[in-house]
Amino acid sequence: MSKQNTLIKNVSILMVASIISKIIGLIYRRPLGRVLGSVGLGYYGYASNLYSLLLLISSYSIPIAVSKIVSEWLTLQQYKNAYKFFKGALLYTVFVGGVTALVAFFGGGILLPANQKNALPALQALAPTIFFSAILGVFRGYIQAHHTMIPTSISQIAEQIVNAIVSVLAAWILIKNLAPTGGLDVAVYGAIGATIGTGAGVLMGLLFMLFVFFCNRPLFLRQMLRDRHRREESYGKMFQIIFFMVTPMIFTTFLNNGSSYLDSYIYSSIQRTQGIMADSISATYGEFSNYYLPIINIPLAMASASASALIPEISSLYAIGSLKEANKKINQSIRLIMFICIPVTVGLTVLAFPIMSVLFPSATVLASRLLMSGAFHVIFIILASITGSVLQSIGKQKVVLINAGFSLLVNLIVLTFLLFIFPQMDIYVVMLANILFSVLYCVMNEIALRKYLNYRNALRKTYMEPLVASVLMGVVVAFVYYGLFYLIRWSLVSLVISVLIGVLVYLVLYVNVSKTKVDKMLSMIAV
Repeated sequence: MSKQNTLIKNVSILMVASIISKIIGLIYRRPLGRVLGSVGLGYYGYASNLYSLLLLISSYSIPIAVSKIVSEWLTLQQYKNAYKFFKGALLYTVFVGGVTALVAFFGGGILLPANQKNALPALQALAPTIFFSAILGVFRGYIQAHHTMIPTSISQIAEQIVNAIVSVLAAWILIKNLAPTGGLDVAVYGAIGATIGTGAGVLMGLLFMLFVFFCNRPLFLRQMLRDRHRREESYGKMFQIIFFMVTPMIFTTFLNNGSSYLDSYIYSSIQRTQGIMADSISATYGEFSNYYLPIINIPLAMASASASALIPEISSLYAIGSLKEANKKINQSIRLIMFICIPVTVGLTVLAFPIMSVLFPSATVLASRLLMSGAFHVIFIILASITGSVLQSIGKQKVVLINAGFSLLVNLIVLTFLLFIFPQMDIYVVMLANILFSVLYCVMNEIALRKYLNYRNALRKTYMEPLVASVLMGVVVAFVYYGLFYLIRWSLVSLVISVLIGVLVYLVLYVNVSKTKVDKMLSMIAV
């Protein structure tokens, strides 16, 4: 594998792959919904939510742990320990992933709500996917530790494409051939088909990563032959490292993801005490969770990509004590993310109504207003994610866990207080609580980075210059979209043209505002 892969290139490649995967995930929702129907989607949703929770426990943090530790040993040229850790991580995930898969298959009936037992067959169909996902995570982490993100990016896109095609096709085939009685049978078999697609996607990603691994295995073996270090760690030590690294990460991820569940529970419970009907509460929260959040989460994929590329880089530099270079890499990555995410945030704010009408025709004006008022959440949630990953890469998992826990506690207190004092704010309180969580989490992480890495953010270059260019771009984009829509009355065409013009305008404005040379700009945005 080439050692000339730069951080910016790795981040860019992963960001593009993550965004493509998210867009594919959005696109195939529509045909899948038509095939499954609302009841089938419900069963699929319950099975998928529990699957995600079990995946979180079994393997979610494994790629980060493998990438961090292996990259450190590679930097120290301890190739045997790096490869041994990889094998130890495989043994760990085979055991944990296997046990979790068995729990999903045989214990799913206990874990699912009492009135949603028809989702059990879909969950059982997902059980093998938990096992394969755990193994896939180890291979992705090991390859990423060698400072190349191309294999992971390709596998992510291939996984999502196969998932989209097989989910819709398998659901349609099962409904057509195995659900003769109609009614609930159709929904059950449709949900099973959709979960088969998830498994097929993960299996495709795993097969590709296995192909990459075995193509590069001779290189790994040659590295071990050059290893002159006499001390080789035991497998017991490897498992100890995995356990003490992964456990805080799992709890942190629980806190990050659990905030959405707790927010929804508190919102529903308090609004019910205010005399609001259950159907009205569900419909309002549905606008927030099904329309607003998925759009907000698309830019978040860029943060995940940046974190995946940063972890092996920062771990390697931290292992040899090069803090100045580590800070340079962090600033470099965050600057690239803000260069993209700040104009995206402005664009989502200005074009909130047409974006919602094009992507989700069934959405009400509430979803558009949520996006318009809450789009700036993107910036803080991305910064919180990146800074948390950097702290984890230098071994400060407990610090991240404390920061996430404190932020969640403040979030829940403020949410409860505002809902009782200002019930008329309704779902906007949940949105504000989400934003507060990200802002507080981000600030606490940055304070920790200053403490442990002496990190200083380049405010002008990172935030102010893209913000000025983005605001001016937003004015142009609004004028172009609403002018075109007034003339042709075609929202999709007007939206596409205004976005394309907005991209060009932003690049020109940014070059002028930041005084960045064109050749440097091209190298910055090139993948």
